[in-house]
Amino acid sequence: MFAAERRQLILEMVRANGAVSLRELARVVQTSEVTVRRDVRALEAEGLLDRRHGGAVLPGGFTRESGFPQKSHLATAEKTAIADLAAGLVEEGEAIVVGAGTTTQELARRLARVPGLTVVTNSLLVAQALAHANRVEVVMTGGTLRGSNYALVGSGAEQSLQGLRVSRAFLSGSGLTAERGLSTSNMLSASVDRALVQAASEVVVLADHTKLGTDTMFQTVPTDVITRLVTDEPPAHDDRAGTELQALADQGVQIAVTGGAAGPGTGPGADAAQAGRPPRRDVPLPGQRRNHAAGPGQQLRNALLAEQPGERTARVADLRRR
Repeated sequence: MFAAERRQLILEMVRANGAVSLRELARVVQTSEVTVRRDVRALEAEGLLDRRHGGAVLPGGFTRESGFPQKSHLATAEKTAIADLAAGLVEEGEAIVVGAGTTTQELARRLARVPGLTVVTNSLLVAQALAHANRVEVVMTGGTLRGSNYALVGSGAEQSLQGLRVSRAFLSGSGLTAERGLSTSNMLSASVDRALVQAASEVVVLADHTKLGTDTMFQTVPTDVITRLVTDEPPAHDDRAGTELQALADQGVQIAVTGGAAGPGTGPGADAAQAGRPPRRDVPLPGQRRNHAAGPGQQLRNALLAEQPGERTARVADLRRR
């Protein structure tokens, strides 16, 4: 396929979906991610699309938000692996809140097997995934239906959460940075997510690597409020994601990394998640950073990506001894 044909197809995919990952673009046009990245750069120079971390979006993507049909086809393998790992954090008889999103919908499908669970949610998709789980109680917020993501928003949703207290909140969003934390493109959604956070003792963010380093309009969860991040392994060439993960860890966020697209439960923290325990900290926390010849992005890639999952514990212990 000639470059002009590739770029036209890339542009058509972005226009149809609102946002597409580099991995998906490379698969469709049958070329490498390096070539696709070059094509995306050229299209951005012409003002036809905007580059975002790990993908491409329509121009003005900072204020736009893709609808559910578009989001449901993005990073599907990564979301599945993240949901598998996050489900291991939930214990029998627990009360939790689950926000709206395609990743949280995947999580809800796995929570249907947890007996005695109570799930408070503003998401119709989460409620639907749990509708036939006879051992799970689902509590819906009030509010106004926002059709683009099948979520209840507005003052009705926020008021119904007042006085609520649960152990954990599981949230997703449009972007995650160490500077601002979790963010989304819609003001009403952000407001309800903040109310969900207020109800929880711990906040668990579910975000695939394409959202790392991406910042959108409305902050939902500041970094210092995030207890744990469950994400997938960034590609080895993704310096931005590696640096962002290190920065998040330096601010005290506990990070659990899945085995990536190869399959769920193969990365750090998988054994703990399957046993119902919190995942290990695979990234050093504040005060544990060491001065190496390599920069923080390279150090993180060495710790998380270069070694096999079974070798990482020894690697982290070695880093701490230094």
